[in-house]
Amino acid sequence: MQKIAHAPGLADAIGPFSQAVVANGFVFVTGQMASGPGGLEDQPESFEDRVRRTLENLRSVLNEAGTDLDHVVRCNGYLTSKDQLEPYNKIYAEFFGSHRPARTSICVELWGLDLEIDCIAVLPDNKAAAS
Repeated sequence: MQKIAHAPGLADAIGPFSQAVVANGFVFVTGQMASGPGGLEDQPESFEDRVRRTLENLRSVLNEAGTDLDHVVRCNGYLTSKDQLEPYNKIYAEFFGSHRPARTSICVELWGLDLEIDCIAVLPDNKAAAS
């Protein structure tokens, strides 16, 4: 089992957890948010840009684990308003295209955030044998 404590270019985790864990050919990515290298204060202004940044952060963690968005099998999205679903879906589709992993999106109250996304991905065949 491999734990990814910090992907390059991302802020440090804000709690006692890894950004991802690689186990048995799967990558389990912790919920990502729109923070930049400067932390939670370093977030884009618009909701759409926060969705983009969150998905870019997710991609960075996946890359650090040896996989990518094309290998995501499951995504969970947490929004704070049902009005966010339309722009979220539009930008989500830009990142995933026709790949379309299984997904759940729910409306919840988050701690000072309006969006969080986690996922499960598989390692490409050649990397799964090495893990």
